[in-house]
Amino acid sequence: MTLSPSANRWASHSGGASVAKGSSRRGRRSGVRRDPSAAAAMSQDDRFAFTAEWYDPNASLFRRYELLYYPKDGSVEMYDVKNHRTFLKRTKYESLHLEDLFVGNKITVFSRHLTLVDYGDQYTARKLGSRKEKSLALIKPDAVHKIGELIDIIINAGFTITKAKMMVLSRKEAADFYVDHQSKPFYNELLQFITSGPIVAMEILGDDAVCKWKTLLGPANSAAAQTDAPESIRGSFGHTGLRNAAHGPDSVASAAQELELFFPSSGGHGPVNSAKFTNCTCCIIKPHAVSEGLAGKIIKAIIDEGFQISALQMFNMERANVEEFYEVYKGVVSEYMEMVTELCSGPCIAMEIIQPEPPKVFRDFCGPSDPEIARHLRPGTLRAVFGKNKVQNAVHCTDLPEDGLLEVQYFFKILDN
Repeated sequence: MTLSPSANRWASHSGGASVAKGSSRRGRRSGVRRDPSAAAAMSQDDRFAFTAEWYDPNASLFRRYELLYYPKDGSVEMYDVKNHRTFLKRTKYESLHLEDLFVGNKITVFSRHLTLVDYGDQYTARKLGSRKEKSLALIKPDAVHKIGELIDIIINAGFTITKAKMMVLSRKEAADFYVDHQSKPFYNELLQFITSGPIVAMEILGDDAVCKWKTLLGPANSAAAQTDAPESIRGSFGHTGLRNAAHGPDSVASAAQELELFFPSSGGHGPVNSAKFTNCTCCIIKPHAVSEGLAGKIIKAIIDEGFQISALQMFNMERANVEEFYEVYKGVVSEYMEMVTELCSGPCIAMEIIQPEPPKVFRDFCGPSDPEIARHLRPGTLRAVFGKNKVQNAVHCTDLPEDGLLEVQYFFKILDN
């Protein structure tokens, strides 16, 4: 593939974030109403109801739907709330699963990107609301190099990672986080350790998440964990009482407090990302690979190959942002529109990769864009191992050497702000 140089990519940005039109919501939330005939039809089967929103770029407004999911056969139905009419008749849709259905998640139904903003009825809230609890999974500086294995453990334990960011804490941020340990003799050593390098903070979602994550971590003292719970995270990856690989809150209330520090809901930014913006290239784990639980394995493969992941963050991209990011491929790659649809179909994970000659070396490790060709010519590459087709080929990587820094800046300077 030959691409023209794009030194002026995103030149229109002057440090500000790229935001899709109409991203600020206005107006009161309307109740969900259905016509009697539709309600009668759906009562024959067990089903879950959600209020979903879709941003209409042509009208620059959010449209609201009632989305019904039937777990018996994996079918979906959508009802247009404003116009009081069926939008999508009940249709089997294999790409949507019960575990995808929780308030705040972004899903794709037949190429339409929807945000689940509320439960549609008390039955759904009662059945599914208690099943999804949030907790903080914090990977400490001593275990960041094992982030691939740790993400794999989290996913295999049944958690969904809904937010993730590699960060660098200031001493003040560390003091706010460890305020309960202020009187402890090891307090200063604790602050020095947690600010000694990047950490990875993740919001994880699952049944009884706080308790389950604490059990997965094991005893706080790594020596005790190695004896009493050798299969636990601290038993496997911890070193001492202080350098014990990871942290988890003790209660649901603590989880909410700690998540607010790292992922503020009030519009604040939280701790800064760890991007270095030097000798770098960009890698994105595509939504299909994240959804299939491959993120940890891909990250481990990158680290095992000798590359350094100096920044990492989960993004849910708007279509306008994806079109802007992929503009260099427009008119050059026949799958351009499908590539855009894939990258905004769900959460992706962007990474800054550091290597003395990053773009070419890392691009070679990713392999040919077509996984079938990669499996024949470069069988050990990322796309050969994890890719499915030319669009769902596991990862995006920077193609042109001069675009490495530009692509990293797009995610970690523009979108992160």
